[in-house]
Amino acid sequence: MKEIGLYIHIPFCMKKCDYCDFLSGVYDERMQEAYTRSLCQEILYGGQQLKSVAVSSIYIGGGTPSWLDAEYMEMIMNAVYQAFTVLPSAEISIECNPGTVTKEKFDTYRRIGINRISIGLQSANDDELKLLGRVHTYNRFLHTYDLARKCGFYNINVDVMTGLPGQTLEKLMYTLDAVTGLRPEHISAYALIVEEGTPFYDRYKFDAVKQHAGMETEFLPNEDLEYQLYKMTQHVLSERGYRQYEISNYAREGLECEHNKIYWKRKPYLGVGIGAASLLDDVRASNVRDIYEYLERCEKLRAGDEFSPLWDSATKLTRHEAMEEFMFLGLRMNCGVMREDFEKTFGCNIEGVYGDVLKKLRGEELLTIEGGRIYLTEKGMDLSNYALAEFLLEK
Repeated sequence: MKEIGLYIHIPFCMKKCDYCDFLSGVYDERMQEAYTRSLCQEILYGGQQLKSVAVSSIYIGGGTPSWLDAEYMEMIMNAVYQAFTVLPSAEISIECNPGTVTKEKFDTYRRIGINRISIGLQSANDDELKLLGRVHTYNRFLHTYDLARKCGFYNINVDVMTGLPGQTLEKLMYTLDAVTGLRPEHISAYALIVEEGTPFYDRYKFDAVKQHAGMETEFLPNEDLEYQLYKMTQHVLSERGYRQYEISNYAREGLECEHNKIYWKRKPYLGVGIGAASLLDDVRASNVRDIYEYLERCEKLRAGDEFSPLWDSATKLTRHEAMEEFMFLGLRMNCGVMREDFEKTFGCNIEGVYGDVLKKLRGEELLTIEGGRIYLTEKGMDLSNYALAEFLLEK
C-alpha cells in the first residue's frame, strides 16, 4: 500500500505575532466551528479520491492548532481515521503555543492518537518574546512543557529562533542552556526572516536589506554575528546530545521529525485546509487561501470531482524540476542523498546529470561523496544557498 504524509492546517491564533507571515489570524468561535466542519469534509473527500493509501505521518500546523477547542480537534482526527488507513506506527504531531493549551486539551490529544508535541518557545528571554509579539512568557512556556510531560508526552519539540533584533551570543546561550536543560527530544532552531507584509518588515526592512548586502546593521545582527549565532547553536546542541540532521533541526538519537523528512525526501503528501500544499505524483498544488472561499468550495465537494476543486494552483513538475527538487531538498539533510534513490526515481545515473556540478563542489570542499551517499560538508552547509543553487538545471 502506498504511504503518504498528511498536513492539516489550522489558521487560528490568539494573536498574530509581529514576524509571522503564515496564513493565520484571529477568528471567533463561530468561524472555528464552520472551518472545522469544512476541514472534515475535505479530509473525507481526500480519502475518497486517494484510495489504497496509508498515512505514515500527520502534522497539524498553523496558526496555533492548540487554540482550537479540543472537541473540534477530536472531530478532525475522527474524520482522518474514517477517511484513511493510519499506520499504527504513524507519527502524529501538533503545534502548541504556551498559554493556549490545558490539561484537558493534552488529555484529548493523547486519546485521539496525537503522540508528538511541538511547542513554540522562540526565546527564554522575556524581552525578546515581547519584541516578537509573543503572548507568553518563559515561565508560561515552562508550565506548558511540564504539563505536556505530566500528561504522558515523551516526544516533544521546542522551537527557538536566532537572528533576533538586538540578539547577542550571551542571550542566545541563555536560551540554549534553558532549553537543553529540559531535555526535549527535538529542537528546531530557525533564523528569523523579515517577511514583507508583517509589522517586522515595516520596522526592520531597511536593516534587512543591509543585512542581506553584508553591510553594518542597526538592529538586526550583521552577517558575521548571524553566522556566529548559527555556529554556536550548532556546537552547543551537538555537544549536548542533539544531532543536526537538517539545516535547522536537531534531535536526540532516533527522534528526528518523520513528517519533515517526507518533505525533504520528496515523498507524497496531502495538505488540507486553507493554503495547504500537496505533492502527489509530481504535481505540486496548494489550496485556496481565502477562508470564506474555502468554506464555499467545501460545500460543493462531491466524490468523483477532479482532484481537487479546492486547489488554487497545481503544477505538474517537469523531469528537470523534479531532479532539482530531489537534490536541493535532499541535500538540506546531513545524510544527503543516495545515488541509488536518484537512479530509481529518474532511471538514470546521477553523474550523467550532475557530474560537472558534483566535481565542482567537491573541488570547493562543499560536498563529499562516500560510496552511494552524496552530502554537503560542514563548509557546504554554511554556504548552502550557494551550493544548492548549483543544482538548478534550467538557469
